[in-house]
Amino acid sequence: MTSPPIRIDAPWVAAPPTRAVCAAIEAGGHAILFVGGCVRNALLGQPVADIDLATDARPEAVVALAKAAGLNPVPTGIDHGTITVVAAGRPFQVTTFRRDVETFGRHAVVAFSDDIAEDAARRDFTLNALYARPDGTVVDPLGGLPDLRAGRVRFVGDPDARIAEDYLRILRFFRMTAWYGDPAAGLDRDGLAACAARQEGLDGLSRERVGAEVTKLLAAPDPAPAVAAMAATGILARVLPGADPTALAPLVHLEGGRPPRWQRRLAALGWRSEWGDALRLSRAERRALEAVAAALAAGEPPAVAAYRHGAEAALDAALVRAASVGAPLPADLGAELARGAVAAFPLRAADLALSGPALGTMLRRLEEAWIASDFALDAEALRLLDVGGRG
Repeated sequence: MTSPPIRIDAPWVAAPPTRAVCAAIEAGGHAILFVGGCVRNALLGQPVADIDLATDARPEAVVALAKAAGLNPVPTGIDHGTITVVAAGRPFQVTTFRRDVETFGRHAVVAFSDDIAEDAARRDFTLNALYARPDGTVVDPLGGLPDLRAGRVRFVGDPDARIAEDYLRILRFFRMTAWYGDPAAGLDRDGLAACAARQEGLDGLSRERVGAEVTKLLAAPDPAPAVAAMAATGILARVLPGADPTALAPLVHLEGGRPPRWQRRLAALGWRSEWGDALRLSRAERRALEAVAAALAAGEPPAVAAYRHGAEAALDAALVRAASVGAPLPADLGAELARGAVAAFPLRAADLALSGPALGTMLRRLEEAWIASDFALDAEALRLLDVGGRG
């Protein structure tokens, strides 16, 4: 008895812009299928950000058919077969079936193909080699559906060959495992062994690409098992020298229902300023991490940390500290963070009869006294301290 076809049932499948793009290509007698992350996430009931499609139509045909349907084709990657078709303001990447002729790092010499199996064979993991027809019927050329259901992240074909084509796939293996793997099943042994053996290839990758993968990995609901595996193979130390994953699993537990933040998880690994360069972080991202590090180093109460560094940095510091020492969070943490975040030093420079360096020194001394009073001293009490201090 034949099993009924598996279909994805998501609103974006039947949305008018999606239907318009599919209809435009089909009007030329060509096949077009959803592919990759949109199919994977739809099957898992997870949000879909980008809709990618694959077709046997050549790029020039995609452009012509899109224009004939009143859509806007943009040749964003035409040399590699990709046309971005814009429908009702929404972009869809439409890529011609391809097979690799020669690969070297991120770049490859490709030939266009009419065979979906050849297109699937050049993808990284089986759970990313899932397709679906415009009506939502799933097409699984490589057996990726059982892997997806089992939470098994498995390279397409030979893991060593896939990694040699692009060493970033080492980090993608751990990132995909963190997001889609079943911790109870563990990591795919062949894939893990290939990643460990090929890890020197990570040294030649751009910092932007490494940073993007690491931050996405740490943003997963629970990245601790994948990061522990990275540490065991030496890959974590290669990417983030000096990183210690010990506090990561307790941190995830302590976070509870709080939204995961990759910055907090990076701080738990033992943030070092040189990691900012290794991951090509922005100035704002570095400042946020330095604030958490400063709050951790000072070891001050949550309200004081929130006043000095902001509520977000103070919360992250409290969570990382508790995870590191195995202690529970303070019961009044939220209230203390809120109290510190709105606290306002009641004196201004104009309130003191001083000028020059002496003024700055006195303001800092009085602010420290105000903080030590748990923000209790008012302006008059602080002015009296000023007089006493100068007396």
